[in-house]
Amino acid sequence: MADQIPLYPVRGAAAVASRKRAAYYSAAGPGAERPGSCCDWLINICQRKRELKARTVWLGYPEKCEEKHPRNSIKNQKYNVFTFIPGVLYEQFKFFLNLYFLIVSCSQFVPALKIGYLYTYWAPLGFVLAVTIVREAVDEFRRFQRDKEVNSQLYSKLTVRGKVQVKSSDIQVGDLIIVEKNQRIPSDMVFLRTSEKAGSCFIRTDQLDGETDWKLKVAVSCTQRLPALGEDSDPPVHESLSIENTLWASTIVASGTVIGVVIYTGKETRSVMNTSNPKNKVGLLDLELNQLTKALFLALVALSLVMVTLQGFVGPWYRNLFRFLLLFSYIIPISLRVNLDMGKAAYGWMIMRDENIPGTVVRTSTIPEELGRLVYLLTDKTGTLTQNEMIFKRLHLGTVSYGTDTMDEIQSHVMNSYSQMYSQASGNNANSTPPRKAQSSAPKVRKSVSSRVHEAVKAIALCHNVTPVYEARAGVTGETEYAEVDQDFSDENRTYQASSPDEVALVQWTESVGLTLVNRDLTSMQLRTPGGQILTYCILQMFPFTSESKRMGVIVRDEATAEITFYMKGADVAMSTIVQYNDWLEEECGNMAREGLRTLVVAKRALTEEQYQDFESRYSQAKLSVHDRMLKVAAVVESLEREMELLCLTGVEDQLQADVRPTLEMLRNAGIKIWMLTGDKLETATCIAKSSHLVSRTQDIHTFRPVTSRGEAHLELNAFRRKHDCALVISGDSLEVCLRYYEHELAELACQCPAVVCCRCSPTQKARIVKLLQQRTGKRTCAIGDGGNDVSMIQAADCGIGIEGKEGKQASLAADFSITQFKHIGRLLMVHGRSSYKRSAALGQFVMHRGLIISTMQAVFSSVFYFASVPLYQGFLMVGYATIYTMFPVFSLVLDQDVKPEMAMLYPELYKDLTKGRSLSFKTFLVWVLISIYQGGILMYGALLLFESEFVHVVAISFTALILTELLMVALTVRTWHWLMVVAEFLSLGCYIASLAFLNEYFDVAFITTVTFLWKVSAITVVSCLPLYVLKYLKRKLSPPSYSKLTS
Repeated sequence: MADQIPLYPVRGAAAVASRKRAAYYSAAGPGAERPGSCCDWLINICQRKRELKARTVWLGYPEKCEEKHPRNSIKNQKYNVFTFIPGVLYEQFKFFLNLYFLIVSCSQFVPALKIGYLYTYWAPLGFVLAVTIVREAVDEFRRFQRDKEVNSQLYSKLTVRGKVQVKSSDIQVGDLIIVEKNQRIPSDMVFLRTSEKAGSCFIRTDQLDGETDWKLKVAVSCTQRLPALGEDSDPPVHESLSIENTLWASTIVASGTVIGVVIYTGKETRSVMNTSNPKNKVGLLDLELNQLTKALFLALVALSLVMVTLQGFVGPWYRNLFRFLLLFSYIIPISLRVNLDMGKAAYGWMIMRDENIPGTVVRTSTIPEELGRLVYLLTDKTGTLTQNEMIFKRLHLGTVSYGTDTMDEIQSHVMNSYSQMYSQASGNNANSTPPRKAQSSAPKVRKSVSSRVHEAVKAIALCHNVTPVYEARAGVTGETEYAEVDQDFSDENRTYQASSPDEVALVQWTESVGLTLVNRDLTSMQLRTPGGQILTYCILQMFPFTSESKRMGVIVRDEATAEITFYMKGADVAMSTIVQYNDWLEEECGNMAREGLRTLVVAKRALTEEQYQDFESRYSQAKLSVHDRMLKVAAVVESLEREMELLCLTGVEDQLQADVRPTLEMLRNAGIKIWMLTGDKLETATCIAKSSHLVSRTQDIHTFRPVTSRGEAHLELNAFRRKHDCALVISGDSLEVCLRYYEHELAELACQCPAVVCCRCSPTQKARIVKLLQQRTGKRTCAIGDGGNDVSMIQAADCGIGIEGKEGKQASLAADFSITQFKHIGRLLMVHGRSSYKRSAALGQFVMHRGLIISTMQAVFSSVFYFASVPLYQGFLMVGYATIYTMFPVFSLVLDQDVKPEMAMLYPELYKDLTKGRSLSFKTFLVWVLISIYQGGILMYGALLLFESEFVHVVAISFTALILTELLMVALTVRTWHWLMVVAEFLSLGCYIASLAFLNEYFDVAFITTVTFLWKVSAITVVSCLPLYVLKYLKRKLSPPSYSKLTS
């Protein structure tokens, strides 16, 4: 007979699905069929909005599923075998530059348009494509290997015939999978059973959300209790499932062995649905160069039209027009992309090799120049500006406050309380009165302070979600889960696991004052007193912390006295209405927040057995309701949260990272506006902003009052408009309201602020703020963070920087640059950002100059020879010109620097000039165009004037002079010489002189060796370069750049 087990759906914390979804789970077993229903925790982000239907899952019988489910394989590859070549080619040719070259190269197959040799056009293009395809293929192969490794991991599957080994990619919905300790969970599952006695296990979620703490998961209790799978249970069992009964794909089992039933596979798992494809980031410099190449293209068309017009549109003029377009095609240099890409790779290598910022990784090699153009820096607080290492600093009991220097008093109070208790307990054993009632001979007042301290410490030691974890001793064989005898329960071997570092800090503090948490499972907790006795408390109910309630609670029963107590702790805003009236809480919370401490209010309420039984029946009723379950459960819990006794207020400090203050100071002086976006509360965020000097001492802070409607937002914005030069502090909710009604006004006012702090921000809000700044100001933004909650902001920014922090590696893996400490950002921007931008600007313009000068010579040559569309230089000369003869010196510009790194760090004000983008603009570009026209004209006319008899001599003289001019121009452009630059110059010159011997089809070797040739070449070169050297010298004297004043 089949037993019905309806497992009702629960709205999980992550559920955003529009409606509830019933699904049935069926338990396996001969003839047993158990439909039930699933929880709502998958976020529907998929492009294909699939209809979410109820699904029937047959435990252990996946073949009975009627509908098709996706395969459980992971695929991170961009292409497959067929799409690889087309995909890579599309990515390359969507750039105007490359597409233009493809068309030019293809035109050479038409005989009427053929100019010179095919390889002069195809060799450079082929080289560019080969480099790109090889790079992509290597990346793609690595991705394929990573995927294959994950997909071929073996798991044990439970079937009627016993255990079977199965590959991760072959797992289906309905399979019963056994996952061992430290194994990855292959798909989203419902947690049926564990080897741990407690009926729960820990999972590590750092791959999913970037958090390094362990999460507690609970097995479904009816299946955990079954002696063996497949037995019928009588009577039918009703049990609701919640988010705690689920195991997610890509997390790792940290304790015990678990058995789960697979519910979602492949594309439908939570981890896959939560990943968005990151956008391809293109740097500002690349966009500017793209604009310039379009301008060059227009110049090319114009020049060709002029030539055809001067020819007088004779004969097939359109064919001549096309030939001229091909002749002058060198105006747009194909080597521009190659040089810039190689330059970017070189900058990335330099950044990773810099010993002053060890551990820095460049993950996106396409945007190093962006580091030199940033105007807005958006930073996370916890773990980025602060260390995410909590230290207990303050305990306040209303009348008395304890700081770090008076913790020993607390310790003596706790010791006294327990020693008195036990001395009386042993004395009172004959007449069995409860030990607590006994009076001591000490004065009444002293007793009250002592007992209050003791109550507060006990509450902190009991009200939390911390679990002590003991590492198994090395060399212990057999099932460690069951070999608890062999585990080392000494204090040195104990570590605490919890979902927030604040909680661990509190429990570690209670241990330091004598009350130690030694054991914890789902149903009980054990504390050790200073005297070494073990106190056992039975956990009756747990109410976990949520961001809505901002508090957590626990109901415990003392095993010794059978007293039931409800303990609660939470944020002051949530707790102030729950605790009994007092006159000190609000004021002290404010004081602690100003000191930069994170505050928690602790309270308790004693319950009688009847009160608890009444509560429990209402609570379990609410948990089984199908509609509005969350609301009903919350209402039942709230009935307990009345008139609670306020015990104490705790203050925990989150320490600042090393050198945060000088780094922020430097960034501010560099003209970068810093915005802090945090999920923390307003007071803490404000005090960290002050203590880190994000807001300077003299500045006012305008705290934006909470607004909920359009009218309130209008008034508050007007009030803010009257303030000048003050920092803005605004909460996420108020920000949301202002963005809805007054987006433009808010952005305009906030952008004028020297610093902005947004508190209580959700990850999506962080990303929205980044996008708002990009759209409203058009300036470059940089986001820096360390946790999974910063990933969306990092990916949205023009330049994302991740810090490898306490919260895991997720942010640093998603970022373009990853650093190990916040202070490294100063050098990354001031030194590497500066030099990358300056070098790329110089390199890009020089490569364009190299193409322009040869096109000018071609134009002069054609116009002298009756506008004939005949190439000046043939075959190898053209290929050699762009590669072997000038490549090394031009590329050596990536070693150039205008300011020494020490200077750039000392005077961050120099960075302000970069954001104006003056190193590469239409103005500087026009200067280079004029230089090219002047030099090209001089070289060509000079050669034509000075040659006597043979045309071959014109080619020899002008080409040699051209090579020398290019080498001298590199020398003119360089600001700081590096030994490799000198080597490159002489190497190129040597290559050219050596190759003259082989180029006898272009040059008359007899003529080259004469003195006449030498003086003619020298004369032309001097005329083309000397004026520029003179001009450069005068410019340095009359209007020197800002940095030269510092270096002199």
